[in-house]
This record gives sequence, C-alpha cells and structure tokens, in this order.
Amino acid sequence: MRGFCTAVALIVGSLLAPVAQADAMRCGSRLVREGDPLSQVREFCGEPTDVQTKTILRRPYFERLGRRIYLGDTLEEVPVEIWTYNFGPYKLQRRVRFIDGQVDDIETLGYGYHEKGE
Repeated sequence: MRGFCTAVALIVGSLLAPVAQADAMRCGSRLVREGDPLSQVREFCGEPTDVQTKTILRRPYFERLGRRIYLGDTLEEVPVEIWTYNFGPYKLQRRVRFIDGQVDDIETLGYGYHEKGE
C-alpha cells in the first residue's frame, strides 16, 4: 500500500510541476524568449559575435485564438537571421534564430572562446 501511495504522489506531483521554459536565454538579469523582437534581443544582449542572413519561403498566415490560419496557397519570402553569441570561454555559446524579426528558436552550443585581442 505504501508503494502505491508513493506512486500516486509522484504522478500527481509531476502533473502539478510547472512547465520549464525550454527556449530561453539569460543576458545579465534579462530573459530572452521565443517571440521576442530582434531589437529587444539586441538591447538585452548586445551585438552578436556572428550574424547569418537568408530567406525562406512559406505560406502567409495569421494567428487567431492560438491557431494558425493560412491565407491561400501562394508563398512569401520571409527574412531569417541567425545570431551567435559568444559569452566567453567559461560560458556556453547561444544561437538565436529570428524569423520575420522575432525569436523563433534558441539553441545552446558548446563553450565559448577568447576573442582575438583579449
């Protein structure tokens, strides 16, 4: 009976536990998350070490009540920027992908490195 109570407590606890923010990045005391605008990331984190730009094709859409509604079958060209932040050799690097000016993905890379001239 005691094992059953423990199992029930673990299940209930896991259901009530808050969901962790998986795609977020801390810059000083500020937090960058998916959906944040490019200008806010630059303000919070400064200039990135590397920037890559490209475009993708996707169907135009709008969101209503949390659902994505597509507008026709045409494709539109959307700008994509990938910023890499090197926070130094004792911290992990981060790669932030912006689609149409908003954070779409944040990826953790390996440890950073010393910049030339440091």
